[in-house]
Amino acid sequence: MSETSSPSAARNAVVAAALDLFALQGFEATSVDQIAQAAGISRSTFFRQFGGKDDVVFADHELLLGQLRTYLSAEHGNPWEAVCEASMQVYRHFAADPELARRRYTIVRGVPALRDREIVMVFRYERLFDEYLRRALPGLDPLDAVAFAALVTAVHNHVLRQLLRGPKKVPATVLRRALDQSLERFGVGEGPRDAASDDVVVAVFPRRMPPAEIARRLQSDL
Repeated sequence: MSETSSPSAARNAVVAAALDLFALQGFEATSVDQIAQAAGISRSTFFRQFGGKDDVVFADHELLLGQLRTYLSAEHGNPWEAVCEASMQVYRHFAADPELARRRYTIVRGVPALRDREIVMVFRYERLFDEYLRRALPGLDPLDAVAFAALVTAVHNHVLRQLLRGPKKVPATVLRRALDQSLERFGVGEGPRDAASDDVVVAVFPRRMPPAEIARRLQSDL
């Protein structure tokens, strides 16, 4: 691989080379020098792209977290749905190359230190969703924010594990249906909104819907 390749192509080539070595000789027995040599780059280039060999395994997550921060920094009509769409973006990324995702999953499962880091990574997604909801819905009970963030993260991971444990394909529609059900269970799903007269507005909301969400919907509809 040429070191003049595009940044994304260069990173992908290093990740692929590292995963091959991890699978062949084990994570602990593989050195940075071996990864760099297999990828056709220098040691210094490796460290410019990654902080260490464990960072190679989680490189996609770091990029995805950055993309989600940008996505959630924009205005969204329905913050609850925006969190679900963020989850969908992550899933589509891994579903686009399930074999690579499964190789990475196998390596992570076999190395305790990587499993621990995976747990931290999951928490970072959950915290991102939690913080976004509190920011997007002023007055939202923090318990509602953290509960929904945890629900979406758990549902996402459940469906993703089905994909990673393969070999069958698990289309993104499976996650989309599960997230829609989560919206309904939490009382923030988009129900039918038939137009009434201009003089009288009757609003019916689930008892479990957070007060901040009720206020948001009334404000947007009146």
